[in-house]
Amino acid sequence: MTSYSVSEINNILKGELIGDTTQKIEGPEELQKASCNQITFIGSKKYERFWADSKASVALVSCNENIEPGENRAFLKVKNVDLAMAEILELFNPSTPVFDTDIHPTAVIHETAKIGDGCKIGANCYVGKDVELGSGVILYPNVCVFDETAIGDNTVVWSGTVIRERCIIGSHCIFHANVSIGADGFGYRPSEDGRGLVKIPQIGNVIIGHYVEIGANSCVDRAKFSSTIVGDGCKIDNQVQIAHNSVMGRSCIMAGHSGLAGSVTLGDGVIIGGSASIKDHTIIHSGATVGAGSGVMNDVEAGKTVLGYPAQDARDMLKQWVAVRRLTKNQ
Repeated sequence: MTSYSVSEINNILKGELIGDTTQKIEGPEELQKASCNQITFIGSKKYERFWADSKASVALVSCNENIEPGENRAFLKVKNVDLAMAEILELFNPSTPVFDTDIHPTAVIHETAKIGDGCKIGANCYVGKDVELGSGVILYPNVCVFDETAIGDNTVVWSGTVIRERCIIGSHCIFHANVSIGADGFGYRPSEDGRGLVKIPQIGNVIIGHYVEIGANSCVDRAKFSSTIVGDGCKIDNQVQIAHNSVMGRSCIMAGHSGLAGSVTLGDGVIIGGSASIKDHTIIHSGATVGAGSGVMNDVEAGKTVLGYPAQDARDMLKQWVAVRRLTKNQ
């Protein structure tokens, strides 16, 4: 089992060591669950009161904390507790599942597919006609990559994911279990006789940039024509829907259960809260934030925060909620 002294950890974090402990650290844990051989963190002053009863020997704290660690215990003061904890988690990160063979004998790989150096392809994977995998791509068991798709270097695709034909995937991406990339967009129109629905063909594709991460059971649908685009560095949570012809800029975040209807455009750095829904053909400009559970019906200005259903300026919506609460109390 890997273990570190508090001074070894501090050398990695480049923080300020307050106090000391002889206890070796074998992993991280929450403040109230930690044991003596674990490191924890105090994210804000409201959690200071739990330190006295915590069994942790070491805690990450922000530079403005003034409490003392106590006997045979230590604090590591850092500028950003969350980022420091990310380094700790990486330090103790267990290794990923091992491939006994680089390409499992049950994998089906079309003779025209191009497989880069160092790729690993698990059991029961399917790699279709004219697919191109860059160097170091990992396909865990039961992944399907259909015809004419290209995947960049060092992208990791977890089990159950399906990448449909003609998609273009960047490098260093991570797709978690059961992601769907490039399925038909949702397009129907009433038939002329009014007795049914006519399916609109979706003949475009999906383009995903570099360093994109997509959570389990999320879907990115292909375009009706041209491309659905997810920009470099976007991070998408579990169970998120991105509809046909939507375009996401760089480094956008979408939390769980949120969704973009067709032809939505997000600028760079847009944040979409959990369970928020965005109407079709809406533009959310760079740096804007959509609060959790909101419904966006109109374009959102750059840098603005909107909230509610229908979404509007967050400050105005909060004032309305306060006013409604006062009215109900007076009844």
